[in-house]
Amino acid sequence: MNKPDLIEKTQEKNNKRKNKIRFYYSFLTIVLLICLVQIGISAFNNITKSISYHGKIKKMKALNQQAYAENQRLKEELEDFSSLKSLEAIARNNLKMAGEDEVLVIINKPQAPAPETKKKKSSKSSAKQVKPKTKL
Repeated sequence: MNKPDLIEKTQEKNNKRKNKIRFYYSFLTIVLLICLVQIGISAFNNITKSISYHGKIKKMKALNQQAYAENQRLKEELEDFSSLKSLEAIARNNLKMAGEDEVLVIINKPQAPAPETKKKKSSKSSAKQVKPKTKL
């Protein structure tokens, strides 16, 4: 064998080996860059989700406090309505009832009659009524 042929063959082998190594390193570099991009995107998504969840938690805590305050108000209102004095007040105001020593007087105010019924009800419009008392 010739010495130049042997040198050329070894140089070709070395060049092929170098090309394979270059391709391998290039491929690894591309794969690593893709992995880094994926890690960056995942980190960004996690951070944005974390921020949005913290906002939601704050809103839920505020809503919970409002619901707690409303619940307390309703409990106090329920206690007020369940007492005897409040029941008597409701009976007096809404149901037109009177206590034992009270006399209930209801005064009907004359209403403006409709044009058709004006002639028929003209004598009865100013009458006052007194209802008998009812016990609680």
